[in-house]
Amino acid sequence: MTDTGDRRPLDSRNTRWAAAIARWLAARSITPNQISMASMAAAAIAGGAFYFAGAAVGWPRVSFLLLAALFCQVRLLCNLFDGMVAIEGGKGEPDGPFWNEFPDRVADLMIFVGLGYGLGLPALGWAAGAFAVLTAYIRELGRGNGYPSDFGGPMAKQHRMATITAATLATVLEPLWGGYNQMLTIGLSAVAIGAAFTALRRANTLVMLLRSNGSN
Repeated sequence: MTDTGDRRPLDSRNTRWAAAIARWLAARSITPNQISMASMAAAAIAGGAFYFAGAAVGWPRVSFLLLAALFCQVRLLCNLFDGMVAIEGGKGEPDGPFWNEFPDRVADLMIFVGLGYGLGLPALGWAAGAFAVLTAYIRELGRGNGYPSDFGGPMAKQHRMATITAATLATVLEPLWGGYNQMLTIGLSAVAIGAAFTALRRANTLVMLLRSNGSN
């Protein structure tokens, strides 16, 4: 990954704890690409936990749900630290741009498809994953045409993970009102609809930019 000055705006990147962890990682024989690859492993664990939670009951179900929520956040931490180690740590690699993007697309599919199958709603999981990938495709299409990356929401990557994590934690409490998977179904539906809207919004912005420059 190389510093293009075109990075996702993240408040966490400017915190002391993030800077300290990034320095610790940069001082070891850990590469940004390895951290990016680790994000796929985290997503695989989260997706698998969502899948197995679908057939579990009681404390095993709660354990799978908490594991899934945890590794959704681990996935985001990997996404944070790969860039910080590459840029702030000065350890960028020639093939970094590939590993900066490819694992994210795999991670979205693993998490949302795993959740969809766990809920017994595989089509919804695939839809959420497909629209998540589409948002990134349009962002990179804009970059390919010379425009800054469009990280706008309402369902960008960090928003997707926040939505699913919140829905997962709420699902743990569903036995209090006799519920079962309603919150996760609502969360996954919100991601699918929100990501579709985000893709359309980014596409419209890009088309307007292309038309505006074409008429100049």
